[in-house]
Amino acid sequence: MRYLQRVALIAAAALAATPASAATLYVETGRLIDGVTDAVRTGQCVTVEDERVKAVGPCGATPAGATRLDWSGYTVLPGLIDLHTHLADLGQSADLAAPIKAGPAETALVGARNARVTLNAGFTSVRDVGTYRGLTDVALRNAIERGDVPGPRMWVAGAYITVRGGGGELNGVVPNDQLPPDMRLGVAATPEEAAEKTAFLLDHGADFIKAIATGAVLAIGTEPGAPELTEEQLRAVVKVAHARGKRVTAHAHGAEGIKNAIRAGVDSIEHASLADEEALQMAKARGTWLVMDIYNGSYIDEEGTKEGWPEEYLRKNRETTDTQRAAFRRAVELGVKLGYGTDAGVYPHGLNARQFANMVKYGMTPMQAIQAATGRAAEEMGRDDVGAIVPGRYADMVAVKADPLADITVLETIDHVMKGGAIVR
Repeated sequence: MRYLQRVALIAAAALAATPASAATLYVETGRLIDGVTDAVRTGQCVTVEDERVKAVGPCGATPAGATRLDWSGYTVLPGLIDLHTHLADLGQSADLAAPIKAGPAETALVGARNARVTLNAGFTSVRDVGTYRGLTDVALRNAIERGDVPGPRMWVAGAYITVRGGGGELNGVVPNDQLPPDMRLGVAATPEEAAEKTAFLLDHGADFIKAIATGAVLAIGTEPGAPELTEEQLRAVVKVAHARGKRVTAHAHGAEGIKNAIRAGVDSIEHASLADEEALQMAKARGTWLVMDIYNGSYIDEEGTKEGWPEEYLRKNRETTDTQRAAFRRAVELGVKLGYGTDAGVYPHGLNARQFANMVKYGMTPMQAIQAATGRAAEEMGRDDVGAIVPGRYADMVAVKADPLADITVLETIDHVMKGGAIVR
């Protein structure tokens, strides 16, 4: 098995393009959005040295030894961040058995492709929130960090902490106890097992933990509104993770599951589709982040219907999409902490920026939506090295010809991408 994974990564490395870079860059911008303030500055130059932003200030003569990069005709923003992706997986389809048909090697190759497409779309960092093939995301993250394959910076969950037959299991293909062991690394029946599985994932390279607090839209035999992991199990997960300085996010559609997760001390909630007023007020009071994927309901309804996805999936999607968008609007009104997360993998990777338009449609200003995918997203992850064009952070930047504050959809077609001072395109 390890040999096959190694072969997959070597093959992917052979296909990788090496970004062009210079020791020191002097990037001349037209309009600069830094990701953390509301200011839009003109005539600014960004000095990049050793992968990081060294200085930002009014343009002048090119510093000695630096290469000047002319982005003066562009709006320049921090590299975008997607807090909810599934790079190290096959992607959603009508074939329930697809994840089990692909072994770790094929899954790694698919993940390498997904990573390249995501980076080219301007998303220079992602939080990858789970894969059926446990720890494949760890291998992909490590390959990107070594430079074996091109891709965004990844923070990974390793696998799902889930109850038996719950929203984090591959249900409806074979009896669950016949699934391969690497597809059940996080299955837990008690608080003690949940704690053990959490420790296992952290020991094997997970950067944070993803716990399944309710049923799922895209899982056979589970209902989005139904609680799954109990508050006690969630609390056990949080205790182990926080003791190691790691964060916990909870997949939670239903209001009761959201409240269980918040009371248990999770750092963020994924989806929050059926959040009621009490749940939103709790999130506001506790400072719990919500990561609400308010675009992909449209994709599931349109493309899933065309492709013949299970009717159970389509029914649950219809029951949650509009409610989730209403909850998002209310969360914006309340000032709940909101990060940018798309569930890319449910729909094709590289289309991550399609969600921006919905975030504006349902209550955010364009600047708020941009910050949700830059400085605010970095804050949600507890990172002070990405998400902003300020000294000390990685020189991750994107450039677009048009003004995204006038038309947020221009972010769906990024003109230039830089990661760590290296020109991706």
